[in-house]
Amino acid sequence: MSLPPPAPNQSFCRVSALEAGHAMVPLAWIVDGVDENVKVDLPVICFLIQHPTNGQKFLFDLGIRKDWDTGLPSHLVQWVINTLRFETRVPLDIVESLAKGGAKAEDITHVCISHVHFDHIGHSPLFPTSTFLAGEGARVLIENGYPKSPESVVPVDTVPASRTTFLNPEGWPALGPFAHALDFYGDGSMYIVDAGHGHIPGHLNLLVRTSADGGWIYCAGDTVHHWSLLTGEAKIGRNSCFGCAHHDVGAAEEHIARVKALMKENPRVKVILAHDIPWYQENKHGPAFWPGAIESL
Repeated sequence: MSLPPPAPNQSFCRVSALEAGHAMVPLAWIVDGVDENVKVDLPVICFLIQHPTNGQKFLFDLGIRKDWDTGLPSHLVQWVINTLRFETRVPLDIVESLAKGGAKAEDITHVCISHVHFDHIGHSPLFPTSTFLAGEGARVLIENGYPKSPESVVPVDTVPASRTTFLNPEGWPALGPFAHALDFYGDGSMYIVDAGHGHIPGHLNLLVRTSADGGWIYCAGDTVHHWSLLTGEAKIGRNSCFGCAHHDVGAAEEHIARVKALMKENPRVKVILAHDIPWYQENKHGPAFWPGAIESL
């Protein structure tokens, strides 16, 4: 294994999945060589991480806000509907999903935003006491967001200015196949991983230790939107109508290669995508979702 082995009395975390919306999207936006009329239903999955001793509750992503069609900038809504041709619905938002397990927004110690796309940022005012975390690369996108820059698709209130820490990965040490990772609690139980700028600047992933003897979960964010890109069955889509899901395809491919290496070198790592269709189909409404927890490998 390329990941650090467990220490004596190793701390590990409990990870629960949370429902946070759906988006029916053209598959051609994701992978190459498919018909433009083919659509896939992408679940939006967020994660609640609970540390065993400090009592903290850590949220990775906030999903889609319930009022996305009226609460987000109108030009962003029209871009999502008319250009990307997404069909978005939110049966449960993140706060409602937390409530199913008896948790409130005020119980959340930290909110880590994997990146600043609309289906991950939720609605930050719903978490009035949480400390927010985002990648340093997201800072300029937020600070120069809408309405400061009228054409921006990133709202300036994506995160609360007074309660947000932008994480700069340059000084973080390497971890397994990744160049930079932050040992968030300092005990090897959870690492925030720099995912590079391939998908969008400031993209973060999460690696969580889930057992005392070598089990892990890797929350891959939008490293890919479809498992065929990790298995090598497909290549990243670059469509003349919908564009591309990634900001920098070359850098995105480099990070995909790192996640592939993670899986190859560490058989007890469970990789889950933010829009993981097969995992969701297997586990929806089951014990992996809060108040249950994802079983460790």
